[in-house]
Amino acid sequence: MDKQNLIQVETICFHYKIETSFIKDLENIGLITIETYENNKFIHQDKISDLEKMIRLHNELNVNIEGIDIVFNLLQKELKLKEELNALKSRLRIYESE
Repeated sequence: MDKQNLIQVETICFHYKIETSFIKDLENIGLITIETYENNKFIHQDKISDLEKMIRLHNELNVNIEGIDIVFNLLQKELKLKEELNALKSRLRIYESE
């Protein structure tokens, strides 16, 4: 993996004013993946937008870790259903045009 696309956990915690334990809890429940290089922990930059959503849920709405897990699982299911709906619409268009 390209180390240029990784952001150190300590930097993230400082920037967003969160505890490292919050990040560790998110990793323990499987919501984020932490990469370790040379005894430093990193998060891939592509996951920062999801992490920001999790931080807002936690800080602004007082949602606990388990609640964040539920919200993100529901969002993933919603995305899968949208993809399935789009695929079915495409298939339907093929039959309508005949």
